[in-house]
Amino acid sequence: MEHLKAFDDEINAFLDNMFGPRDSRVRGWFMLDSYLPTFFLTVIYLLSIWLGNKYMKNRPALSLRGILTLYNLGITLLSAYMLAELILSTWEGGYNLQCQDLTSAGEADIRVAKVLWWYYFSKSVEFLDTIFFVLRKKTSQITFLHVYHHASMFNIWWCVLNWIPCGQSFFGPTLNSFIHILMYSYYGLSVFPSMHKYLWWKKYLTQAQLVQFVLTITHTMSAVVKPCGFPFGCLIFQSSYMLTLVILFLNFYVQTYRKKPTKKDLQEPPSGKEVKNGFSKAYFTAANGVMNKKAQ
Repeated sequence: MEHLKAFDDEINAFLDNMFGPRDSRVRGWFMLDSYLPTFFLTVIYLLSIWLGNKYMKNRPALSLRGILTLYNLGITLLSAYMLAELILSTWEGGYNLQCQDLTSAGEADIRVAKVLWWYYFSKSVEFLDTIFFVLRKKTSQITFLHVYHHASMFNIWWCVLNWIPCGQSFFGPTLNSFIHILMYSYYGLSVFPSMHKYLWWKKYLTQAQLVQFVLTITHTMSAVVKPCGFPFGCLIFQSSYMLTLVILFLNFYVQTYRKKPTKKDLQEPPSGKEVKNGFSKAYFTAANGVMNKKAQ
């Protein structure tokens, strides 16, 4: 325990030296004072994918229909709460859409920070997206984009909560919470075979994801063009990170929806790319979802 405490102190000292003083308003909040819980949960997540696939290799896939229904409903309701609370708290604080600093809104900033903590914590819960893929043997859906998106978001938002827990940071989670309401509603409905004929709008969810990233980059860069005191380095980092998501999601979109089929493709769909209603079975592998096109 002493060695772990010493390691924790070294990591925190390194981060404080790199990023500067942390925001005192979030000191003592669950999982924020030390980076180790976030780091270890991420390592466990990555190990679970590797070990889980080995464990399930010679075992039958699990259905998990009831668990998936409750899980998707829970994430949908949490996203709805975060969306509503972010809108109300930023409205109360008179947030400037073009650029908002970290301190001028007073108590409204604390309210925003509390919602963003839930947003950060939800990224650890969403690790279950991948675990469900493993248990259901949907290994084709566990792509680099999927794992990169899940693992990086959780760690990045630990940093956000410690150094920039309000102000300009509100915009991306607001959009993302709205997108997640649509996404997890879709995943929840897809568990029921009788609903499949109504789920023709998957392609447009991917497009909405791309629009979300572009809008977030635009909003972030607007604070660079007309500064308001929000840390410049954080703005550049966020824009760069979101650009990687645009590139990866755009590549996924092109490969899934725009790639011209070969003669062989027209004769027989390849394994893992089975098509129904015009959409790939591998749809939304990176978009934090769990789908069950064929109810088991």
